[in-house]
Amino acid sequence: MPFFLRRTLVAVIGCGLFLAATAPAALAHDSLKSSSPARNATVSGVQTIELEYSSRVRFPLVVLRTADGKTIQLGEPQADGPKVRTAVPTKLAGGSYVIAWRVVSSDGHPIEGEIPFTVKGAAASTTASATEAASAAPATSAEGTRPAAAAQGGGIPGWLWGGLAALVVAGLAVWLLSRRSSGPSGPDSPDGPADQPAAPTEQPDVSAGP
Repeated sequence: MPFFLRRTLVAVIGCGLFLAATAPAALAHDSLKSSSPARNATVSGVQTIELEYSSRVRFPLVVLRTADGKTIQLGEPQADGPKVRTAVPTKLAGGSYVIAWRVVSSDGHPIEGEIPFTVKGAAASTTASATEAASAAPATSAEGTRPAAAAQGGGIPGWLWGGLAALVVAGLAVWLLSRRSSGPSGPDSPDGPADQPAAPTEQPDVSAGP
């Protein structure tokens, strides 16, 4: 085989081996390495969403949604090399959430994904408060009915006192009327015995001499 043909064949084989070795690396895009909150994590609250990729990314877009599709307002996402940070200005209530992200990787291709997580605490405390209120309600009702029952069962009713007072007044009136109709009695009354004449005064005996 001529010398120049052998050199050409070696060059072609070398180029083929080089392309075969570098093709997977060229076709592989950047990927998400970690996140905060993590995928399927349960947290007590979120103040900042942080995403870290395998290489430098650009033009980040981060959206936070609730389980029913409601969008939560977030701060402007900031890209710093392979990391993207986004502030969560509002306090998240208990429930399920999904972080939807989209960036342009270092090879110029856009990549995207979703990260589900759960916020705990608020729903549990609400349930505990409702349970405490329900358990306290019967005790309050029982205490409130005790004074009413005591007022109904104890003492003499007012209408009975009024009836007794009316009977006493009527009895006094009858007694006074009977005394006036009979009139006064005794030696000073008109119907009493007449005055007896006074006894005669003893006269001196003038028939006897000195």
